Amino acid sequence: MSLKLDGPLLLAGAGNMGGAMLTGWLEQGLDPASIIVQDPSPPPRIAELLARHRIAAVADVGELKAPPAVMLMAVKPQAMEDVFPPLARKVGPNTVVLSVAAGKTIAGFEAHLPPRVAVVRSIPNTPAAIGRGITVATANASVTAAQRATCDALLRSVGDVAWVDDEALIDPVTAVSGSGPAYVFYLAECLAAAGVKAGLEPELAMRLARATVAGSGELLHRSDLDAATLRQNVTSPNGTTYAALQVLMSDKGMAPLMAEAVAVATRRSRELAG
Repeated sequence: MSLKLDGPLLLAGAGNMGGAMLTGWLEQGLDPASIIVQDPSPPPRIAELLARHRIAAVADVGELKAPPAVMLMAVKPQAMEDVFPPLARKVGPNTVVLSVAAGKTIAGFEAHLPPRVAVVRSIPNTPAAIGRGITVATANASVTAAQRATCDALLRSVGDVAWVDDEALIDPVTAVSGSGPAYVFYLAECLAAAGVKAGLEPELAMRLARATVAGSGELLHRSDLDAATLRQNVTSPNGTTYAALQVLMSDKGMAPLMAEAVAVATRRSRELAG
């Protein structure tokens, strides 16, 4: 199904996440003529994409003629305070502001907007770059059912989408799925390093670790079984996997470390959001 909007879409920020979403929208048939990109220096790959589709790219939106139907904020969190206030003056009564930036609350956006403007806060993750992301979103009271459906469709162009009613849940979401890819990549690093310590050549160890993590993730993605059942299916009684899991599942093993890591990341997300 092709993406369709009731008016223009302003994408502020065409970096990694904004560029990934733009690619997904175009692949799903969104009219390039409806897209305006505000970014003073998009990466070369995105600049080529913009040129190929004849999408207007501007350094500022001073001459924006009509309020956008969607204003999607994909700038880095540290730049948001500089970038958003001028853009906020361009919203109309039917605009929905959709943020994919960490650390900026709905109230933080509303402080720069007229009353009753629709705002959606969302947290995607980096697998969005290959269309396999997971995004969690939450909306303020002004978001209509139609606007929510529009935001859902835009976010779904780069992966799965879930919605929560309580904005406070965005912080643990950030800790689990937003930061989670880094945990998985670190698992691959550690697995490869352990292989080298056990006698494997570094190149082979990393090749095994990458393929194992990627293949296991794909199996988890495709399977109807939960993660615990898939783990149990690999584990023969008193075999090699069983022996290793006695370490990983001990009182000082992976579960308490992961719980601590997610708790620390959740607290940091709250701190960054103010």
